Amino acid sequence: MTLNLSVDEVLSTTRSVRKRLDFDKPVGREVLMECLDLALQAPTGSNAQGWQWLFIEDADKKKAIADIYLERARPYLSTPKPAYPDGDTRGERMPKVVDSAMYLAEHMHEAPVLLVPCIEGREDKTPLGGVSFWASLFPAVWSFCLALRARGLGSCWTTLHLVNDGERAAAEILGIPYEKYSQGGLFPIAYTKGTDFKPATRLPAEKLTHWNTW
Repeated sequence: MTLNLSVDEVLSTTRSVRKRLDFDKPVGREVLMECLDLALQAPTGSNAQGWQWLFIEDADKKKAIADIYLERARPYLSTPKPAYPDGDTRGERMPKVVDSAMYLAEHMHEAPVLLVPCIEGREDKTPLGGVSFWASLFPAVWSFCLALRARGLGSCWTTLHLVNDGERAAAEILGIPYEKYSQGGLFPIAYTKGTDFKPATRLPAEKLTHWNTW
């Protein structure tokens, strides 16, 4: 069942959801596969389709992966944050962002499902690394998040479990062949508490736009 949102509404209201994830409502495999079928229509470099999608439902494995994440989130979230000019909404919202990020880190294991999307290869061992390497995964990942939103579910794209050899530790827990596949993030998935998400306050497009030259 979808929320009957327009394309523009889905694009403008798909938020990083943390405190409004409903950890008590089960998420069935059917809706996840429905979203994934849509995500797999995303562009993929050379039509390689080198992606793999690992959903984690097992409580012990969720806790083990969440522990890796939390161990890295605590020091990162305690570091000084960027300074913004007075009146800049990014600075005004930063304390709430940090608070919600810590909440998610401490409750990650409670999400009904965690997702680790993977792409074949290692960035530093492929002819086209960097942006070209990840461009074959990230469009599909975001399409998946949009499909979740349209069905009343939410997520948050997190990456802290990947740092300080965390990716290798997660690979060992989940059986991911580390040398063959790279992890593109860790996504808690749950139905949301309410579906009334709104467009975020962003910097105006005209301040970020260049034509023909910088």
